[in-house]
Amino acid sequence: MTAPRPTTTRKVLSRLSLPERTYVADALRTETVGGVLLLVAAVAALLWANIPGLHGSYDSVSDFHFGPAALGLDLSVAHWAADGLLAVFFFVAGIELKRELVAGDLRDPKAAALPVVAALCGMAVPALVYTVTNLGGGGSLAGWAVPTATDIAFALAVLAVIGTSLPSALRAFLLTLAVVDDLFAILIIAVFFTDSLDFAALGGAVAGLAVFWLLLRTGVRGWYVYVPLALVIWALMYNSGVHATIAGVAMGLMLRCHRREGEEVSPGEHIEHLVRPLSAGLAVPLFALFSAGVSVSGGALADVFTQPETLGVVLGLVVGKTLGIFGGTWLTARFTRASLSDELAWADVFAVSSLAGIGFTVSLLIGELAFEGDEAMTGEVKAAVLIGSLVAAILATVLLKIRNAKYRSLCENEDRDEDADGIPDVYEEDDPAYHLRLADIYERKAAEHRRIAQEKAAARHELAEVPGGAGEDHHRPA
Repeated sequence: MTAPRPTTTRKVLSRLSLPERTYVADALRTETVGGVLLLVAAVAALLWANIPGLHGSYDSVSDFHFGPAALGLDLSVAHWAADGLLAVFFFVAGIELKRELVAGDLRDPKAAALPVVAALCGMAVPALVYTVTNLGGGGSLAGWAVPTATDIAFALAVLAVIGTSLPSALRAFLLTLAVVDDLFAILIIAVFFTDSLDFAALGGAVAGLAVFWLLLRTGVRGWYVYVPLALVIWALMYNSGVHATIAGVAMGLMLRCHRREGEEVSPGEHIEHLVRPLSAGLAVPLFALFSAGVSVSGGALADVFTQPETLGVVLGLVVGKTLGIFGGTWLTARFTRASLSDELAWADVFAVSSLAGIGFTVSLLIGELAFEGDEAMTGEVKAAVLIGSLVAAILATVLLKIRNAKYRSLCENEDRDEDADGIPDVYEEDDPAYHLRLADIYERKAAEHRRIAQEKAAARHELAEVPGGAGEDHHRPA
């Protein structure tokens, strides 16, 4: 009789490997700074658009057109920000996705199941909440995709502002969620918001992408080759009728993100390191500056909660995102051989799920595409995105603060480096050399303490032998 094969229980949201932890820390550091700039840009846009005497200039600047009309690129400033600058953002998203697929969590199908299922549920449930709200209220179903996107930079900015010590596993989960989320948001934009196609321009864009790929594979280097080619591809994609940001994603996916022998970083990681600050620090904040400037008044805020389209967006972000991501994670653990990490609780997953309800950049973009031509509804949907993201941020802040003492303890344990070799101790506990180093350190400390103890004892003995010293004090009357 054959003995049954032992089953192993895989832990979800467990500690990251050291290389993955380092990559995640570097990526999130840049995104956090970009998120703070994004937050500043959003507040500046709201002030600029609502302060009397200034809102007229906001509209004038946003609607100012420039660009070569002969190439179909005579666009407004707001249009350049949405279609041009966001292409940089989606280029970085494409590189992130490629890296996750070849070197990150998405490489292993078992490990990928959790973030993929959680992200899919985190997009399907908000769309369902929006649809049900509008079917019941007689609203338009055009905005079903608005609450499906998570803004990782804005979410990290909230974490930076509230000062919570979120463990690296939860931060990585949030980042991977956002990467998968971006992928499906890209597909939604490409499939559902392409009305008509110019096949000549689309063919030119595809040909340009083929040249881009061939240059990469033949080892051609130099920004002066790729940047002009990328601009041509972007312009052709824009004129084809497919949203121009798709060009950025496609080029990002073509970069090689696995390391060859002798390479410290892959070309994709190197380019991402160079371009990410441009995306997070300039492209996305400028998009926010010219997209978040909506009129805010008591009546406008009240309308957000009375119109089915805007109410559906708010409920989709706050309720749909939270329940979708949490439910997807729980279902994955329930129906696979996976269990939650011993260091975390389901309350932590719920809190991070509520944080993912902050949908800003891509939600604003989809809102513009969904209600294109209806300026009033576009503005109201933008206001709904801002309010929904704010409510989600407040809810996440409360939930995360409740568990912050636990998070701080986990982070201190993750970062402890007693042997001072630059590698956290939790990654060396199975290495005999680590324990020998610690033993040597403790022996040196013990020897130092013994020396100090001997000096103190000798000093105390000398003082006791001095006539009239401390040794005779007890014979004197009080």
